[in-house]
Amino acid sequence: MAKVVTFGEIMLRLAPEGYYRFVQAASFGATYGGGEANVAISLANFGIDAAFVTKLPAHDIGQAAVNNLRQFGVDTGKIVRGGSRVGIYFLEKGASQRASKVIYDRAGSSIATATEADFDWDAIFAGVSWFHITGITPALGDNVAAISIAACKAARAKNITVSCDLNYRKNLWSREKAGQVMGELVKYVDVCIANEEDASDVFGIKAGNTDINTGKISREGYIEVAKTLTGRFGFKQCAITLRESISANDNNWAAMLYDNGQAYFSKKYAVHIVDRVGGGDSFGAGLIYAHLNKLGPQESIEFAAAASCLKHSIEGDFNQVSAEEVKKLAGGDASGRVQR
Repeated sequence: MAKVVTFGEIMLRLAPEGYYRFVQAASFGATYGGGEANVAISLANFGIDAAFVTKLPAHDIGQAAVNNLRQFGVDTGKIVRGGSRVGIYFLEKGASQRASKVIYDRAGSSIATATEADFDWDAIFAGVSWFHITGITPALGDNVAAISIAACKAARAKNITVSCDLNYRKNLWSREKAGQVMGELVKYVDVCIANEEDASDVFGIKAGNTDINTGKISREGYIEVAKTLTGRFGFKQCAITLRESISANDNNWAAMLYDNGQAYFSKKYAVHIVDRVGGGDSFGAGLIYAHLNKLGPQESIEFAAAASCLKHSIEGDFNQVSAEEVKKLAGGDASGRVQR
C-alpha cells in the first residue's frame, strides 16, 4: 500500500474527567493528540502505511509520545529528537449549551523551535505517494511556517499528492497572518480540506445563506465556496465538512467533495457526541484512504464522512476504528445494534 507522511505537532492532552470544568478538576487525564498525528493513526488503523514527522525532546515525555504513535503502527523513524518540551493542550468538554474549551501551552515546544535544517525532505519522502499537513502547524511560528512550505514544495517536486486541512486556530494566529502564510502554502496543495468556517477565516470566502451559530447550512453556498477555492488556488479537489451544531452534545454531520466541477454530498448523520476533538482529522484520513483505494467521488465522500461520524463516538483524539467498520456505516448500517 502507498505510504503517507504527515507532519505536525503531537501534544500531551490534559483533560478533566467527564464533563468537569477546569476550575472543578482535582485531576487531569493524560493522553496524546494533534492534527496530523491523528490523521496518521487513523490511516494506520485503516491498514495504510503511515509515517508521522515532527520534533520531540529526547526525554521520557517525548519518548512517551513516540511510543503512543508506535502502538498504533505509525512509522516514527523520521521523528527528529531535540528541544526541551512537548506541547500541551488542556481540554474542557462542553455539554448541552456550554461549549468545549481548549487552552494551549505549546510555546517553546520542540517543533515550535525547529529549523529547516532539522528535516531532510528528500530522505523523508523516499517511496512516499501522499503528504498531509494542516494549517495548525505553520501557525506555530514563522520558522515552522517556512518548514511547512519547504515540505510542500519538496513533495510537489517529487510528484507526491499534497493534502492540507486549513484548520484555522484563532488562539494561534490572526486571520491576516493565516491568509498570508496559507496563501503561499496552498500553491503546492492538490486536495484542500476545510470546514464551514475555515475558508472564511483564512481566505475571506464566505458561504451565502449560512449561519454557523444557529446551525444553518446552505449546500449551494458551500458549492460556491469550493468552486471559488478551486478556481483561486488550482486545487484538484476541495472537501468541506458541514456541521450543524444543535448543542455541544448533538450535531448533524455531513460533508461535500467538489471534484472536476461537480459537487458530491454525503448522507447526513445525527451524531450524539462522546468526544468531537479529532473529528476533522478523521475526515481527512478517510478522504486520503478513499483516494489511495481509488474510490469514486461519491464513495470517497461517504467513506470520509462515515469515518468522522464514528470518531465522534470515541474518547480521545484518535479515531480507533477499522476500515470495515467505516464501510459498514457508509453502506447504510447506522443502527448501532450490538454485534455478536
